[in-house]
Amino acid sequence: MQYFKLIIAALIIILMAPVSGKAVDHGGCLTCHKYPGLVRMEKPDNIKVLHVDEEIHLASAHGKVDCRKCHPTVTQVPHTGETKVNCTTECHIEDRDKINSLGPEYYVNYHKLERFAITRLDDKSSCRVCHPLYPHSNNKKVRALLNMHTGFMLCEVCHLKKEDLSQLQFSWKEPEHFEYVGEPYGTLTHHTGHNSNRVIQEMLKMSPETNKPDGQTGTNGALISRIAVFSKNGGNKKILMNTKDCDRAKDYMSKESSLSEKEKKESLELFHKDIARKEVSVACNECHVPDGMIDFASLGFNKNTSNDLQYLNIKSLVTKYETFYFPNLFGR
Repeated sequence: MQYFKLIIAALIIILMAPVSGKAVDHGGCLTCHKYPGLVRMEKPDNIKVLHVDEEIHLASAHGKVDCRKCHPTVTQVPHTGETKVNCTTECHIEDRDKINSLGPEYYVNYHKLERFAITRLDDKSSCRVCHPLYPHSNNKKVRALLNMHTGFMLCEVCHLKKEDLSQLQFSWKEPEHFEYVGEPYGTLTHHTGHNSNRVIQEMLKMSPETNKPDGQTGTNGALISRIAVFSKNGGNKKILMNTKDCDRAKDYMSKESSLSEKEKKESLELFHKDIARKEVSVACNECHVPDGMIDFASLGFNKNTSNDLQYLNIKSLVTKYETFYFPNLFGR
C-alpha cells in the first residue's frame, strides 16, 4: 500500500511539475491540428485553414502555452464555431485594455506561417466539375479531417465501389499542378524537362521550389502526386478515375436550376453509378487498421509512418465519440 502511494505521489509530481525549456502540447490540441490540409469551407471558394505546423508552433514564443489559455471557449470536440480568442485570461493581463481595443482582426495573422492548404489543384476528374476542392462540409464534427485527404488522394480511393480488392492496386498518380499557402507537405517534383512526370513514391515534407529564376516567386511549377486506385485486370494497370463525364457534368451544372427533381435525380444517379457513400467510421477502418485496404509500406512510407497511419491516434475521436470533452486533470 505504501509503495502504491509513492507511485501516485510521483505521478502527481510529474504531471504538476512546470515545463522548463521544453515545449509541450498541454491540451492535446495538436492531436488533430498537426495534420496538414486540415481545412473547412466557410463560403463558396473561401477556406479556413485549421492546420498548425507542430514543429514551428512548439518552437515559437507560444509553444509553451496551453492553447486553451488563448482559446478559452474550446472545451470539447467538435468545437465548431468556437473562434473566440482571448490573450488576457492569464497572460498579457496588463495589456488587456490595449488588446481588447484592437478588435478580432488583430488575431488573423496568428499561426499564419504554420498553416498549409492547397488553394488550387489541376484535378481533371468529373468529380471536380460539381464538387469543390474541399467537398466535405455537412458533418461538422469531421469535415476538416475528411477534407484533409484532398492533398493525399483522389476521391475514388474512398468513394469508388470496390467489390474485388484483389483486382485493385493503390499507387501514386502522375503529378498534378497545384498552388498552396503555407509550408507544403506531400509528394513533390519540379519541372525537370522530359522528367517532369516523374513521381516521388514517398510522402515527404516539401520545400518551396528551388529551380525558379532569380526574382521569380509563386507556385505554378509545383507538382503534387496523390494516391489513386488502379485496375489490374488482364495485367494492365489502368487508373480508375472518371474523366469521360466531364463535359456531361458541365452541361448538367449549366442547366441544374431549370431541371425537374426527377431529371436531377436521374443525372446524379448516372454520375454516381460507380460511387459509394460511406459512414465515416467505415471509411476510417478501411485504411487506418492493420492489414487494411491500403498497404502503406508499398507506397513508400517507412515502418514508423506506416504504423502511425495504421494505428491513427485521432481515429477513436471520430469513430467512438459523438462528443469528446477535454479532461481537466488535477484542475490544470
